[in-house]
Amino acid sequence: MLPLAALSWLALLACMLLRASPASAAWIGVPPDWLILVTQAVFAAATFTHERFRPDRLRGAEFVPLLRQLLFWPGVLAGVCALLHLAERLLSAHLPERGPVLLNAFYVINLGLFVYFLARTCYTWRTLVFFRANHRTRRQWLWFEMLLGATLLFRLADSGAPNWLMLPVLALLAGMGVYLSAHQQWVAYLNRRQKWEVVFLQLAVLGLMAVFLVYFLHLQQDPNLAGPLAQHAFLVLTSFFAGFYAVMGLLVTLFNLPTAGVFEQKREEILSMQRLSQLIQKGQTEKEVYSLLFDSAVHTMEADAAWLDLTSDGSAPSLEYQIDPPTRQGINRLLTDYNIGHIEYLNNDLPNSAGFRALGLTYGSLIVMPLRSSNHHYGTLYLLKELRQGFERENLSLLHIFTSQTVVRIDNLRLMAEALHNELVKEELKIASIVQQSLIPKTLPVDSWFEIRWHSLPAREVGGDFYDFLQLSASRIAIIIGDVSGKGTTAAFHVAQMKGIFHSLMLLDKPEKGQPLQPSKFMAMANQALSHCLERSSFITASFYIVDYKDRGFAFARAGHCHTLYYNAITEETFYFQTEGLGLGIIRDASYEKRIKNMYYDYNPGDVMVMYTDGIVEARNAQDEEYGEDRLRQLLERSHYLEAEEIKQSIIRDLEEFSRGLPPFDDQTLLVIKFKNAQPLV
Repeated sequence: MLPLAALSWLALLACMLLRASPASAAWIGVPPDWLILVTQAVFAAATFTHERFRPDRLRGAEFVPLLRQLLFWPGVLAGVCALLHLAERLLSAHLPERGPVLLNAFYVINLGLFVYFLARTCYTWRTLVFFRANHRTRRQWLWFEMLLGATLLFRLADSGAPNWLMLPVLALLAGMGVYLSAHQQWVAYLNRRQKWEVVFLQLAVLGLMAVFLVYFLHLQQDPNLAGPLAQHAFLVLTSFFAGFYAVMGLLVTLFNLPTAGVFEQKREEILSMQRLSQLIQKGQTEKEVYSLLFDSAVHTMEADAAWLDLTSDGSAPSLEYQIDPPTRQGINRLLTDYNIGHIEYLNNDLPNSAGFRALGLTYGSLIVMPLRSSNHHYGTLYLLKELRQGFERENLSLLHIFTSQTVVRIDNLRLMAEALHNELVKEELKIASIVQQSLIPKTLPVDSWFEIRWHSLPAREVGGDFYDFLQLSASRIAIIIGDVSGKGTTAAFHVAQMKGIFHSLMLLDKPEKGQPLQPSKFMAMANQALSHCLERSSFITASFYIVDYKDRGFAFARAGHCHTLYYNAITEETFYFQTEGLGLGIIRDASYEKRIKNMYYDYNPGDVMVMYTDGIVEARNAQDEEYGEDRLRQLLERSHYLEAEEIKQSIIRDLEEFSRGLPPFDDQTLLVIKFKNAQPLV
């Protein structure tokens, strides 16, 4: 529209100069009145249209800077007007033959400046009236604007209509102007200092407008002015309405007409917050609480669209209101790109924000409010309004209170659920602990040819380690140690199963009939039994020994358990039995028996055997270093001459010194067997 305005203004200037200098127009012809009026009408329409469709100059709630900017331009234009008028008078005095030409040239220049000033003034008031205005007010302004434009152009056409026909139209326009000007809610958001500053700015705008009016009214009587009378009537009528807006804005500022409505809105928001707080406290489930928050936020904030994401990626909203998926996904993607998807965010000017402008949204305002406690992010609430400047900072604070109430309630609901769950778990663990304690041997085998000591420390209330002894005959004893994957009640249940399998299978050991139970066969049969009751994700490691003092030896098999540490008193060597074996439950068919090997070893008086679970060698210190098999072997090398109890205590002390008070990383179980020098007679 600017090129059209510039061309029409140049055409108007040419017509006025030709009429002011008939001699120069003799070979072209004197332009008629209608041509001057048409060029002026096109110029005025193009200028006003340009101002109407350009982006709003209001940024946020910066009303005072907007009026300062408006005052700056009138000040400049008024100064230019005064200088041009002074220059015209001086030049006309020295060049009397050029007087009419200069008068009309400066007149057209001032007319162009004045029309631009009027357009700026009119649409500045329009911006202020539209601040937080509803759709009804916007529609009414559109009709008012169309009627006013038609009236001004009709008056410019100089149709000769009688005054009795124009007066009702002007009265209607004045009444509509008064009604619409009373909707300037922006005044209620000014503090006392800003209100006085706005009053002085509005008075200054009115004063500067008066400078132009005095100039045009003075020239209206000048015989050298080449323009028709309708041209002056148009300017006077337009000036009247522009001044009318300024006067109404001044009155609204002084008397704060919309303040009561704003206070009523604030009161309703506070009541909504109180009702929401009461309702949220009554919510029995998280779903109910989220629904209450969402409905109350949409109603109180008068949102045109909204959604609530309770998923971390925002892939699908949990609740939504009049929002289409492409718009929601576009906004989510943009907020994620700018890394503001999970922080409090307010944007009251989406059309003028680069990223949002590219989305082509039909909305003007956005609030993003995360639902976050000190250690958990529950989701994010999004509210949209079609209007620019639709939300304010108070809305953000109010919404923060809403979401805080919600988060507190959700935290309480989860704490209650967790407390109930913990009580149930404690009861289960208590029962499991009682069961597990009942499964631990209360008395140790005692005989003249060996001594045995044990130590057990679970990492939690209920551990997965187990051990047991069973006297098979006067000269034979079975020993088993193992570790069940997992912890808690499930592990305790599997320990009970393994203990039952151990005792059941030992009934098959019949050496007196020449049918001793081999350790590898025991492992195969235990694996078969566990395959029917052990979860697919679980397994058990174990070491199984049958010691026979008649043969002065023992047979054993290892099912994926820790290697047994042994000290040989004859060779004075300390070593680990390196035997093959796969954990129980890993392979659940007949091929498992091929994975287990028997091993036989003759013991000597003074030999020491140390069996343990991985919680011993995998214990960690503050530097996250493991205790390790080498350290355990070196300790046995230094303490093999001690009694079994003393060897056990030295291992425990060394382990505690290594860990330096850190809690156990895993269940710790230790068995120490020492064969005595005094052996029973065979």
